[in-house]
Amino acid sequence: MGEKLQLLVMEEGGEVRNHFLNYNENGNWDAEVDYFSKAISYKYQLVNDGGTVLDEEFSLHELNFPHNYQEFIIFDVWNNKNFPENYLNNKILKNKLSGFKNEKISVLKKHTHLFRLEAPIYHPNWKIVLLGNNDALGNWEYLKAVPMLQTDFGIWEVALELPTEQIIQYKYGLLNTDSGQVFDIEYGDNRWALPNAEKNSLQIKADHFFKFKAFEMYHAAGVAVPVFALKSENGFGVGEFPDLKILADWAKKTNLSILQILPINDTTANYTWTDSYPYAAISVYALHPQYLSIEKLDFSLPDNLVKEYNTLKAKLNALPLIDYEQMISGKWNYVKAVFELNKDKILKDRSFKKFIKDNEEWLLPYSAFCVQRDKYKTPNFNDWKTHKKYIAGKIAPFFTAKSKDFDTTMLHSWVQYQLHLQLKDAIDYTHGLGISVKGDLPIGIYRYSVEAWTEPELFGMNFQAGAPPDQFTDLGQNWEFPTYNWEAMKEDGYRWWKNRFKALEQYFDAMRIDHILGFFRIWRMPMSATQGILGYFYPAVPVKMEEFQARNIPFNEDRYCKPFINDQILWDYFGDERDAIHNQFMNNHFNGTYTFKEEFNTQRKLSDYFKENPQGWAESKLISLCANVLFLPEETRDGAVVYHPRFNINKTKSYQYLSDGEKNAIDDLYVDYFFKRQDGLWYQKAMETLPVILNSTDMLICGEDLGLVPDSVPQVMDRLAITALKVQRMPSENIAWYNPKNAGYMNVVTASSHDSSTLRQWWHEDRIFTQEYFNKQLGQSGTAPWNLEPQLAEIIMKQHLYNDAMLAIFPLQEFLATDQELAHPNPDEERINNPAVFPHYWRYRMHLNVEDLLKKDDFNNKISAWVKDSNRI
Repeated sequence: MGEKLQLLVMEEGGEVRNHFLNYNENGNWDAEVDYFSKAISYKYQLVNDGGTVLDEEFSLHELNFPHNYQEFIIFDVWNNKNFPENYLNNKILKNKLSGFKNEKISVLKKHTHLFRLEAPIYHPNWKIVLLGNNDALGNWEYLKAVPMLQTDFGIWEVALELPTEQIIQYKYGLLNTDSGQVFDIEYGDNRWALPNAEKNSLQIKADHFFKFKAFEMYHAAGVAVPVFALKSENGFGVGEFPDLKILADWAKKTNLSILQILPINDTTANYTWTDSYPYAAISVYALHPQYLSIEKLDFSLPDNLVKEYNTLKAKLNALPLIDYEQMISGKWNYVKAVFELNKDKILKDRSFKKFIKDNEEWLLPYSAFCVQRDKYKTPNFNDWKTHKKYIAGKIAPFFTAKSKDFDTTMLHSWVQYQLHLQLKDAIDYTHGLGISVKGDLPIGIYRYSVEAWTEPELFGMNFQAGAPPDQFTDLGQNWEFPTYNWEAMKEDGYRWWKNRFKALEQYFDAMRIDHILGFFRIWRMPMSATQGILGYFYPAVPVKMEEFQARNIPFNEDRYCKPFINDQILWDYFGDERDAIHNQFMNNHFNGTYTFKEEFNTQRKLSDYFKENPQGWAESKLISLCANVLFLPEETRDGAVVYHPRFNINKTKSYQYLSDGEKNAIDDLYVDYFFKRQDGLWYQKAMETLPVILNSTDMLICGEDLGLVPDSVPQVMDRLAITALKVQRMPSENIAWYNPKNAGYMNVVTASSHDSSTLRQWWHEDRIFTQEYFNKQLGQSGTAPWNLEPQLAEIIMKQHLYNDAMLAIFPLQEFLATDQELAHPNPDEERINNPAVFPHYWRYRMHLNVEDLLKKDDFNNKISAWVKDSNRI
């Protein structure tokens, strides 16, 4: 009661006009609208009597009107975001239908109906047909079905003259243009349309949700490999953008149609191996100079450096792992030499000037940031002597010829231009083969990045983002990124996110959103913490003092929120060294309890002290003891203090010394906090941000939803048609592993990820588990072999290919594991990242050249046959 629908028509100039609809006796809603234009964009909203929007469409209706009618009667339906036409009509479809030309529909004055269906068809030799219960619709005979015209990607239309005294029943079907046969029609009830006897009106049936059968939907297989891991004959000890073209050639041979890579943004903070971490970009726009091919620059290397370059290149390319510091140092030396030699020509290059103009919003502050970082030997702008605070007017002079920093500024800009050209060339080549590229969007930004410098108001610079304890680590993760200030971002319609997606869309057709849970809530820590265990969810419904009282919990801030230390705990942690430890780091209260001294009372203070005063084995123990708390305080904006239970509270030593009554009351509170009270809030927050961001891009969006997943996450992802990630050994359910055959369509299935061990490593991690998996999942009898044999790796791969999931994407290492000759001789060198180790050196390289893969015909034909047979072409 008290709910109604309204129509929002998007007028020219951004104006929106509202029209309320009336509910009629046949169960439909209708309205009459005076509108004078050749096209219309609109959507529906559900509102209450007070005007509050209860629900709304996230995808617009778009219609074009023929010129020869005075009136249009439009029949349509609520357009759910998770209708196939809204998530499958994307950049991948455009790649699959390369060379597509819009067909033109003829609408004559005699026509009574225009049928319009949104249905992305990925098979170039399939098309939509219409058939129904009268002569004009073929009287349900397949051979007389009416072909429809594809007037735009995934938009099918046909205009017909239909009987004026008969209810029209119809369905859509699929025609194979090679055979000329209709091979399928929609399942379910017939669709219907009213007759139209009005001479000057055209009835438009704007239909949605073609009822695809599983085999008719888009399915694909792909390979996941970081660009840095690609090894080619011409490499410089690291993968480069041109190497993607060779990988694409291999993918074409094997029928793989998706290349998935890790983030490729510039992470250069200090030119050391810690910069190898691809999720800590200093700019969300700039590309990483490590991917630049010196030999593909617009200008050649100076003759006097060619021999030296070739020597270093051969040395680095022979290494089994990336030597990041030698590689990046070498590249910068050579690119500087090329720039210096050809500077006059470069600065006059019109295309380069246009690149600067087109990208000045991010390129100018990025280049200035790089100059400042190198000048002061740190990306921490708080430590710079000049320009600590970004002021655009004071940065602009960096790009004037009179500036002493002009040459260096232009160098960084030119490197970005060359990176763009090389990446775009590789992407265009890949698209030409009908192959799509899936990128990776980090959830956070680096604390000392261009974005933190230029727009600090958009971020929570006083906090750190991370993840709670999970299968990777019992201590949680601290990524050290600032959190997002969603309230500030909302004020300008999430401009920052829209611009970011627009930039990514230059290159990518699909996008993996790293830790999509961050759009619901983030795990944040105060700056005083170094471990993720001392974090809490934000936003969250916290615990207030009134709740402690209502639950009969005798809350005391010193006891509950500070590390609890007594004689027994000291002994458990430090044994015979307990006296020396507490004398140095703690206050003795002479009642059997202790507290950390002021100068050591946070993990950060301890960690900083240990940098100058190493304490050996005691360091980790002391930092761990700092986390022996029950609740974490948070000061709100209005100055009030609220509380969050520490994760795994019942595993703390502090918890063990509570009374049974306190334990029971805190257990109930803990369950309510983590598993009951938050979902409504998190659903609301995600639905505020994700729809706006998704509607700004034409990429297929995939969400990495691993970890502690609240119920609201799959609900939102389903409603917004975001594909989920399924890693077999990381099931969201309380089971040992998930069976790929149970994967639904809106999933990306894989056997491992860049954050996990490879299949061959995993096989050795738990022999009891391996044996059970061998017998039950792989269907093998007897004792599991000591190593994962190629034939077993094949079974695992096939189980992930033969299912209903939209995408099956595997790390390159897992393909190679299916071949005895091609598998890496040392499986332990194949792991890309270990989340339990931070910082981690990201230095994995293929052990063979990509060119060599192209020559492995038996191997390639085997993979090609799997992909074809599993209907993933």
